[in-house]
Amino acid sequence: MPSGRTHDRITLYALPLVAGVTLWQSRSSNVTLLVAGGFLFGGLMFGPDLDIYSLQYQRWGFLRWIWLPYQRSLRHRSFLSHGPIIGTTLRVLYLSCLLAVLALFVLLIVAKLWNLTFTWQDVGENVGRSLTNYSTEFLALFLGLELGAMSHSLSDWSGSAYKRFQKQGIRGLLPSSKPKKRKATSRPSRRSKPRISKSRTKQ
Repeated sequence: MPSGRTHDRITLYALPLVAGVTLWQSRSSNVTLLVAGGFLFGGLMFGPDLDIYSLQYQRWGFLRWIWLPYQRSLRHRSFLSHGPIIGTTLRVLYLSCLLAVLALFVLLIVAKLWNLTFTWQDVGENVGRSLTNYSTEFLALFLGLELGAMSHSLSDWSGSAYKRFQKQGIRGLLPSSKPKKRKATSRPSRRSKPRISKSRTKQ
């Protein structure tokens, strides 16, 4: 498995390619900026290795404690952390829930200090309106995060596959078949059979 520094180099080397392809396909500088920014953030700080004490985890600084429940809930390199789409989706939902709780807490404090009145329906409508009006931007950002995470996961899988190929050859790349379980057989009793003494008969 590549080291954290190797993952960083892969992310930085691939960034111009991702930005160039995005600009070529979208013809939009805003979309390109969001995809490239998401790719950089996803590769350096928001990747699959947040499920362990990794370089990505350490880069969160004094905020890295927020990922402790995430680490304790997932096994390293599981499908929920390293899987395509689902890994990024789970991390986005996890971080969004934390930010939502923080935003509501700040909103309640501001409302108390400045005597503001609001309803939860208004908050929900504003959030829904923002998601609808900026759906393209959110999709571009998510795409960048996913590409950054996938560059990390693909380098892990390719590195592991190369090591297996070096050790086992082409068989290391094939799916391994699980050994069949042997059925339990009853062992013969070790008790010695009673000896039958043959007595000589006189004729």
